[in-house]
Amino acid sequence: MLVDIDTWLLYVAAAAGLSLTPGPNGLLALTHGALYGPRKTAFTIAGGALGFTLIIAGSLFGIGALLAASANALTVLKWVGGAYLVWLGIQVWRSPAVGALQGPQESGTRGPILFRQGFLAAVTNPKGILFFVAFLPQFLSTTRDVLPQFAVMAATFVGIEIVTESFIATASAKIQPFLARFGKRFNRIFGGIFMVIGIALPLRA
Repeated sequence: MLVDIDTWLLYVAAAAGLSLTPGPNGLLALTHGALYGPRKTAFTIAGGALGFTLIIAGSLFGIGALLAASANALTVLKWVGGAYLVWLGIQVWRSPAVGALQGPQESGTRGPILFRQGFLAAVTNPKGILFFVAFLPQFLSTTRDVLPQFAVMAATFVGIEIVTESFIATASAKIQPFLARFGKRFNRIFGGIFMVIGIALPLRA
């Protein structure tokens, strides 16, 4: 197998938690879903998926360079990344509920415009590359080739992001009041998950 199934399932849970926490693309899907409907918001989601793919590819090159420079680089990166995930978990824990935030009221409804907005929301997120450089190594095995593992992890994350944002866009009108009321609790749950991952995963062999 390209990746260990237990590790992959843990990664799926973590990636789903990330997709459900406040972020530029989730907020954009929420806003565009309410303004333009789920069909047009598919362009926004597609643009974000391309952006995430490029960010993950960029993080792959960064990690590959580190591995070429030092055999112990992945271990060091896991510990540094673990600390970052703990910090991110604290930020998610303290962040406001998605439904309580006001997304940008974008004008223009043509598909290419929405695609560009989704793409830029992903690639201009200053935490994007740093997050994936810290996040993905937690789930990589030093006994297997890195590239196939990255391909699986990248496809999994992008797939989860597409499904999550599509759900948010489709149900935007109905879930906004729910998120405004209970979103803070979700933030604390997923923030806690990130903190646990950040502490536990670097200890794995």
